[in-house]
Amino acid sequence: MTSARFRLWHAVVAVLLVLATGGSALAAGRGGNATLTASATAAPTAGCGKAPTLTSGTYTIQSGGKNRSFILKVPDGYDRDHAYRLVLGFHWLGGTSTDVATGRTVETGTWAYYGLQRLANNSAVFVAPQGLNNGWANSGGEDVAFVDDILRRIEADLCVDTTQRFALGFSYGAAMSYALACARATVFRAVAVQSGGQLSGCSGGTQPIAYLGVHGLRDNVLAISGGRAMRDTFVRNNGCTPQNPPEPAQGSLTHRVTTYSGCSTGHPVAWAAFDEGHIAAPQDGAPGDSGRTWVPGEVWKFFTQFQTSDPSPGTATCRVTDTVSAWNSGLTSNITITNTGTTAIDGWSLVFTLPGGQAITSGWNADYSPASGQVTARNLSHNATIAPGASVGIGFQAVHTGDTAAPGSYTLNGNACAVVGS
Repeated sequence: MTSARFRLWHAVVAVLLVLATGGSALAAGRGGNATLTASATAAPTAGCGKAPTLTSGTYTIQSGGKNRSFILKVPDGYDRDHAYRLVLGFHWLGGTSTDVATGRTVETGTWAYYGLQRLANNSAVFVAPQGLNNGWANSGGEDVAFVDDILRRIEADLCVDTTQRFALGFSYGAAMSYALACARATVFRAVAVQSGGQLSGCSGGTQPIAYLGVHGLRDNVLAISGGRAMRDTFVRNNGCTPQNPPEPAQGSLTHRVTTYSGCSTGHPVAWAAFDEGHIAAPQDGAPGDSGRTWVPGEVWKFFTQFQTSDPSPGTATCRVTDTVSAWNSGLTSNITITNTGTTAIDGWSLVFTLPGGQAITSGWNADYSPASGQVTARNLSHNATIAPGASVGIGFQAVHTGDTAAPGSYTLNGNACAVVGS
């Protein structure tokens, strides 16, 4: 973050690291969660089918004998008979739930809920909890218990898919997300840990959970070595093949994403390293935080690969036709996505990798990010649903340096599509 208030992190986090040396001891005071679990099949919450009393706004609840608060964002056009994803975004040290809910520290609106609210397009319920003393010390497991209480409050009133709970955060918020991965691996479907350290404890920490780690090479507040160690806990838990994933060169101002192989079904691990310091919204090619950051796209892609109530990615089938028209240094790509399954696709992300030298300059009927490399095209509000047998057309214009080929493969919501030549 670039705000002056974050410049105190170096000293404060150093103290927290000393306090957290005991790791899981911070959260060891709480037992397991006997009531909240992520079932293998979708379980409708008590809020499904009834008129909600909760609306978007700030709420105060009692947790552990203390007044605690959170900000809630209910999707526009909320449907009480539709089970929504639930995403919890945890603020950094000195940050607030308002910072997360508005995105104001990077770009108001665009970066709300770490940039995911915009990408979700009203397909998820969002929550920004407020930490005690603007942090997540999780003393005696009280912050994990606070999350339990938030889930009970929301799910008693709103319709949530219990197999689609997610958590993410930056810095101290990442530490809290990591604590949930350790203590509530059967409650949350996946977590994204952005530039974190083990500051909030790790009670348990032996069960598998889908895990995305994001960290800067030049982070001098919470070193990347700590992020790698946290990642490797879930490489082991998830049965993935150990490796030292490639990372960008220092000075390159780029990022690299690696998906581990061999992980147990439904428990992927991905690692995104970037050439920058302790910042939440890095961008390729320039220093500092930016609303044009690539991170939200990677997080949302990781979360939305879990489209069904089964731990493995969804089984919807699809077909893609890509027609490329090229000239000297440019090209257009017209893509048709067809739902060849028997059920409607409600919200979609199409992932493909552009050949080297190609970079998108503009697009239509989808939101594209990033502009080159592995690209994710996400639906807009008017074409979010693809009925069985129906198609949607999207496309983009790009520059190239000689290779004008279409991508060789496409995945829709994490599932490989048949590719038809054109």
